Amino acid sequence: MTNNGSLTRYAPSVIGWIVLVSLPEWINAVGYTDLGSRVVILGLAAMALNFLLGHTGVLSFGHAAYFGLGAYGAGLTLRYLAPSTGLAILVGTGIGTFAAMLIGPLIIRLRGVYFAMVTIAFGQIFYFIAFRWNTVTGGDDGLTNWTRQPINLGFATIDLKDPVAFYYLTLVVFAVATAIMAKLLASPFGRSLLAIRENERRALFLGIPVNLRIWLSWTVSCGFVSIAGAMYALLNNFVDPRALHWSQSGTFVIMAVLGGMRSFWGPLIGSAIYVVLQDYLSSRTSNWMSLVGLVFVLVVLFFPRGVLGMLGRRSAT
Repeated sequence: MTNNGSLTRYAPSVIGWIVLVSLPEWINAVGYTDLGSRVVILGLAAMALNFLLGHTGVLSFGHAAYFGLGAYGAGLTLRYLAPSTGLAILVGTGIGTFAAMLIGPLIIRLRGVYFAMVTIAFGQIFYFIAFRWNTVTGGDDGLTNWTRQPINLGFATIDLKDPVAFYYLTLVVFAVATAIMAKLLASPFGRSLLAIRENERRALFLGIPVNLRIWLSWTVSCGFVSIAGAMYALLNNFVDPRALHWSQSGTFVIMAVLGGMRSFWGPLIGSAIYVVLQDYLSSRTSNWMSLVGLVFVLVVLFFPRGVLGMLGRRSAT
């Protein structure tokens, strides 16, 4: 029974990784390789948000700011600093994480809608800086005249202009990020976040430094979303202020809710649903947002635990 229980527990993860690793072999039958890269990158962003929302119980509508900072950091590095894809990812991640680390102490005492609104306010500051600073960011036209560069491993060179090669780079970054995320959530630190989510007052009585834990969760969450932002800029070879807009944060929340906020892999499922629906419907109607919104409302009404939560309940019965 123990072996059967282990198989049941790990089978979905194993199947999921098989699907992701083999994606370039079958994606052309239903889409294109860059669509798979978008699913993985935005899935990482939604999982990063869910680290704070689903596992700590704190709602942020400002994560697009750090997604966009990661994107601009990568793009600015390649255009102005050095033609290095690896350095671009590191700089983008560092800028977004550092900004979140500085802003965290200013907002961690707030809760509920007040926390969410202040995160929007800080995010819009970054948005307007990118929008107005034409000489550096390109303003509303976006940051152009740069492209992702090959990675030289010494014994081989990876040509990232090949969509398949870039997809596997994205998958490696995703695998490392999610492994770290899973390790953190399984640690005593992660358990303390769950305690805060379930009952903040009891967690405080148990001696857990709630504000410090929320600050750390916020910083880690924004760090992972910055990685996703850097990869998203490399995917498009372009970045504009819309990556920083609060509406992008709303998209991450929708993905997390669609897939299941309280599950680890739920936001990735939500990302796949959202990205595929967006790609399919936007090619057929200009009102695609209304149809995606209808799907979101139906999921919230009938499957409040998300798609993964619904599947888990059915398998349990």
